[in-house]
Amino acid sequence: MSLLRMAGRPMLASMFVAGGLHSLRRPQDVAPAAEPVLRPVADRVAVLPDSTEQLVRLSGAVQVAGGVLLGLGRCPRLASLALAATLVPTTLAGHRFWEAEDPADRAQQRIQFLKNLSMMGGLLIAADDTGSRPSVLWRGRHAAKDLRHDAHLVHRSVRAAARPAAAAGGIRAKLGA
Repeated sequence: MSLLRMAGRPMLASMFVAGGLHSLRRPQDVAPAAEPVLRPVADRVAVLPDSTEQLVRLSGAVQVAGGVLLGLGRCPRLASLALAATLVPTTLAGHRFWEAEDPADRAQQRIQFLKNLSMMGGLLIAADDTGSRPSVLWRGRHAAKDLRHDAHLVHRSVRAAARPAAAAGGIRAKLGA
């Protein structure tokens, strides 16, 4: 693993571990702001809990688990995607700068919104990072290409062997053997 990955992943993950722990411990601090964003989602997705505080806790648990996994470099691509998924409602609920009346508050919320947007970009880059190894898609494409090549060689070998065999069979039939 490169030094940049070894240092960068825990740095990116630290914010999620800290924020997730806060959401787990004190969901009542976040639930009122999260209500307008989470309620429509919970109403449409039957498997999610009905309580906004439980949804905040669930998001916090995903952030802690994803942050720890990303920081340790275990399943970093999946952890990054999970963290990015939790960042969408967190950003939309917590940093609604377009609703702020006070210009100073609006500017502060815009900064926080853009910070979260930047973090999402970093998470998406981390989700795409294969660690200098070929991706599963690349390996699959090359395995298919190798199989097609091998099948073509087998086909050519069979055709090359079939011609003399057919000729020998024709001679044999003429001889009456």
